[in-house]
Amino acid sequence: MNLQLSSGKKSILLIVFILFYALSFSQSGPDNQKSDFWNNVRFGGGVGLSFGDGFFSGTLAPTAIYQVSNNVGLGIGLNGTYNTRRDLYKSTILGGSAMALYDPLNELQVSAEFEELNVNRKYESNLNLQDDNYWYPALFLGAGYRAGNVIFGIRYDVLYDEDRSIYADPWIPFVRVFF
Repeated sequence: MNLQLSSGKKSILLIVFILFYALSFSQSGPDNQKSDFWNNVRFGGGVGLSFGDGFFSGTLAPTAIYQVSNNVGLGIGLNGTYNTRRDLYKSTILGGSAMALYDPLNELQVSAEFEELNVNRKYESNLNLQDDNYWYPALFLGAGYRAGNVIFGIRYDVLYDEDRSIYADPWIPFVRVFF
């Protein structure tokens, strides 16, 4: 039996393996005592809604962060987005991400996030455009101001491809909320 995976699926599997591997070691305390794993997990994410003049976009992106120490967090996230432009296209974007957060100061957070998204776009117009279905990787480096559970900042996609990215620009402002 020949089992072949696309590069996007290989990337996601590698990220999940690394995170579970790291989390399995982070659950043991001194003398191999189990710590309370769930007390170190924070949940959050993002919700987005945009519409106007025949355009609609909705996003749901839950995230879970394991707080390794007071200054370091590792996490995973899911992303689901639906877009439609009347008489032009409909798209569904699904994927996941792995992230590392570091707080050198209580008010400052720097981050690295790898995101892998499957873009499925179907055109409805007579413009002779081909439907798209492809994987798009993004690697974001960011910095933000932290006020309690909320972080306001900006991130930059170092792998940005103007022709394939779902984002209009490599610079993306963000707001993160974790509980």
